[in-house]
Formats: sequence, C-alpha cells, structure tokens
Amino acid sequence: MRTTATTGDRATLAGLLAHLGGTLLSLAAGVADDRPVEAVVIHDPLDEEIVPPHAVVLAVGVSGSDGIVGLLESLSGLQVSAVVVRAPAEAGPVVQRAVGEAGAVLLELTHGATWTQITSLVRTVIGEGQVSWVGADAGLPDGAPNGDLFAVANAVSALIDAPVTIEDRASRVLAFSGGQDAADASRIETVLGRQVPAAYRDKLERIGVFRRMFREGGPVFVDHRDLGEPSIAKSRTAIAIRAGDEILGSMWAAVDAELTSQRRDAFIDAAHVVALQLLRQRAGADVERRVRSDLVATVLRGGSEAVSAAARLGLGAGATVVLAATPLDEAELGPQADLEVGRQQIADALSLHLSAVHPRSASALIGGIAYGVLPSDSGDRATSTARRIAENFVARTGSRLRVAVGIGRVAHDLRDLERSRADADRALRVLRRPGATISVAGIDEVFAEALLIELSDRAEAEGYRGWGSLAALADYDGNHNAELVPTLWSYLEELGDVTAASERVRVHPNTFRYRLRRIVQIGGLDLADPRVRFAAMLQLRLVGFDGRAPSSAPTLSAGGSAAGRSAAGTSPPIGQPHQVAGVDSAAPTKDRPR
Repeated sequence: MRTTATTGDRATLAGLLAHLGGTLLSLAAGVADDRPVEAVVIHDPLDEEIVPPHAVVLAVGVSGSDGIVGLLESLSGLQVSAVVVRAPAEAGPVVQRAVGEAGAVLLELTHGATWTQITSLVRTVIGEGQVSWVGADAGLPDGAPNGDLFAVANAVSALIDAPVTIEDRASRVLAFSGGQDAADASRIETVLGRQVPAAYRDKLERIGVFRRMFREGGPVFVDHRDLGEPSIAKSRTAIAIRAGDEILGSMWAAVDAELTSQRRDAFIDAAHVVALQLLRQRAGADVERRVRSDLVATVLRGGSEAVSAAARLGLGAGATVVLAATPLDEAELGPQADLEVGRQQIADALSLHLSAVHPRSASALIGGIAYGVLPSDSGDRATSTARRIAENFVARTGSRLRVAVGIGRVAHDLRDLERSRADADRALRVLRRPGATISVAGIDEVFAEALLIELSDRAEAEGYRGWGSLAALADYDGNHNAELVPTLWSYLEELGDVTAASERVRVHPNTFRYRLRRIVQIGGLDLADPRVRFAAMLQLRLVGFDGRAPSSAPTLSAGGSAAGRSAAGTSPPIGQPHQVAGVDSAAPTKDRPR
C-alpha cells in the first residue's frame, strides 16, 4: 500500500518517513504513525525556543543517551511529533522510555546529509500538505493523486518502476519519489541539494538533451555512458512538462534501460497530470493569497464573522498579538509601482518569517500595510516574544528594505483583535514620523506620541487652526518681532531653567527674564501653574512649533507635531530622551515669573 505524505490537509510523520526514509531519515525509537507534522524547529541550547505543537525538532549537536534524554524531557508536554539526531542514535532502554514519556518519535539523520537540507525537505513536505485545491478531481485520471506533487512522483514511480524527480525549468527539484537510494550517487546528490548539480546540467546541455526534450513531445532517453561520469551509474528518461506552448519543467526517471511501450505511455500521461498540478499550484498561490487576505481582514475587523474566519485560518484560542509592518520611508521606494512591489515584498517576507516561528500564524497585505496575527503560547510573555520576533524580522530585511513594525496589545480573545490592530496602526504612525530613530515599538512605548497625533487629527477634522491660549503671543510676535513664543518654548523645554533657556535662544538671561514678564502680561499665562505650562507645551506640539517666531497663523496637518516636523528645536525623536541642559533646582525665585 502506498503511503502519502499527507492525511487530509496535513503532513504526517508516516508520510514524511515514506518520502525521506532510507535516503535521509530512519526510525530510531517510537512508532511512526499518522501524527501531524506542522513545523520545523532547530534546537539551540543557548536560546529560549518557541516550539509550536506538532513540530519536528532538529537536535543539532545533541548526542549520547544523556543529551537525548535531557532534550526529550525539556520537550515533554509540548506535543512534539519527532526529534531528529545525527546517526547513530543511542536508543537504549532509557532513551526508549524518555521517547514514550515525551510522546515523540526519535529519528536519526544519515551521515552526509546536512541539517540545512533536511530543514528544506521537511518544510517542503509540510508545505505540500497544506495545499488544498478546489475541484481537485476535475480532469484527473481515475485514481490519480491530487494536490501533492510528492504523491504524484510516488505514483509515477510505481507505474514505471523507477525513482522519479519533478523539476522546474531551472532544474530545481520540486518533488521526488521514494526509493532514491536505489538510484546512483548523482541522483542522491540532486535530491539532497534540491538542485541538479551544475556540472551534470552542463553536460546535459552540451549533448543536446534539453534541446531534444523541449522540442520533442515524448520522453527522451539519456544513456549514462554518453555522460562519462562515474557518479552516474543509471541512465535517465526525461520528459518536458508542458501547458500548451509553455514549458513548466521536466520529469526525470533513473532507469536501467529504455522504457517499455506501456511504461512510456504511462510516463507521457503522468506528464499531463504533473502539468495540471503545477498550473493549479501557480494559480492557487494567487487565489490562496487573496483568500487569506480576506480572512485576515475579517478577523481583524472583529464581529460575528471573525470566529469562522479565524477557524479557517487555524487561529485557536489563547493570547494573540497583531503586528503591522510597512516601509519606514515610502519616498525611498520611488514611483507608485515600486512602492506596491516594496509593500508586497514586506508582506511576503513577514509571512515567511512568521510561519517559521509559528505554523498557525496568519498574515496579509491590507490597505498597503502588512499585518501579521501571531498566536502566542507564552502567555504573560506574549508582548516580549512578539517584540523579539519583530526585531528579528527588521534585522533580517536589512538596509535594502527599511521596515517599521508596530505591535498591538495582547488580545486574549477574538473580540480584542480589532483593538490590537488599532494599537499596531497607532504605533506604526509614530515610528514613521520624520526623525524617528527606532523601527519597532509597541503601543505602550509610544502611547503619548500616538495621543498627540490623534489630537492633531481631531483638530484637523474640526477645522481648528489657531494658537488657542497662545494666540495673543503669536499675534504680538507677528506684529513686533518680539520672539515671545520662542522664548516660552525654550522656557518650557528647559523646565524653567532660565540660564539654559536663554542660551537656547541666544539672548542674555536678563533679556530672557524681561521676555517672560512680557509673556505673562500679554498672554495672560500664569507660568507658576503646572496646568498652564502643560497646556502651553501641548499647544506648541499641536501646531508643530519649530522654535522660530511665527509669522502667520499655523496650519495643522494630519499628525500635527507628532507627524514630526524635523526642524531644529522640535521634540526629540522617539527613542531619545529629552536633552535638558541642567535643570537648576536652586535657581532664585526671581528667575521664575509669578
């Protein structure tokens, strides 16, 4: 009976071993049943790991009975599907008992295979298992496997009695059948590297194999003796995978001789099935993206439909955090077309990053912003975990594509997700203001700045464009060039330190004190009242005052001061403290206007 890599819409441990067993993996302890496989995690003893349920844990550097038992004990209760160690694995009674208590299976990785290769291959099998096609059986021959290229490769291998690989036009391996260990060294190298070796591909091109395969409609036989490579002990039969006039890739079988007529016909028919699967994958990727985007948007909106959308996305109950990511400076990306590409690149990168961290995460590009919904298994540490994940994402995108990420509050149920998204959006607006020096922030870190932006938005919406309680000072400055508003601003910025404030506006302290008295007289401001000082400081922020004397009535823009007019004397960027030039707590009372 043929074993497939998936059961329903999930990859299974039994299917994984059926495809990778013999060549890469072997069972050391436990029973390889149909338990799901949903993620790959690399064990790092020096880091606090996030191990999602049903993960395959790659125990790099772990060996010996004590090391294996210790790791299994640390994973107990986490619903790990399998632990992989380098062969030979010590699987005595103590290890067998630890395997049973952990509820996992112990696998061993064969010598010669790298951890990078096994990570890539397992992720590919998981990804194939997560593909679900609509109208899957339409147009396929009776009994043909559907949706899973690995299952197709296995079926073709059974039909022609030869190990098979399915490759794209660049000779990258998309899927392969079992039994590859029965082929030659060159085939095993191809499977492990997921790419036909360059030297082998060059020889195939030189003897015209690709030209014949793409020109002719049927299979092409390649005698291994024509290649003159000791590592190639078996001949090959290859056929192009076509969709009309378009070449999608090719399928290769390692054979001892040319195929019989019956097997040749089966190979040709199989090529049509593979073409259909590749077309569905290509079309399905776009459909999948649109569907997931709609589902994520529904979840983030909340309401009665959010529950069913969350279920379709696989988002379970528990703590969840929303991340919002966008280019830090969209002007850097140039024209609108380049901007759209940059936004999509960020969305794709965020999706890949989150899926590697948590298999049940969801992400989508909505309204030009890439949103990620990140389930957290860490409870009280959900916020710090989300921040660490966001910082790693920003670091990995590098300087090529500068990204800002806002982090919402922890949502403990679906009703809170809408609020978490709003928080992430608010934090993102603060991060994107000119002069900001950090690129990742939670709403708690920038709450005050976010409030300033929203106050400015409200003033803009209500058509308010005045100086408020400072109007008399602004008018006086406009008519007499008295610089009373800059004087007040400096005084507030330096927390009442007349010496430091006078240096900021480059006047003598006595002149500065005279101006303060004029501010009290003309503006009617009681600067001894902390509420008055706070209101004045807030008003200056809302009008985006930049330290220079106003010459006309200000115009508020969406975001106000927090939108960040980046001129000398504005409030310090997010991430930098206010630079107070020596608050003089012992300053004489006469320096404080009454």
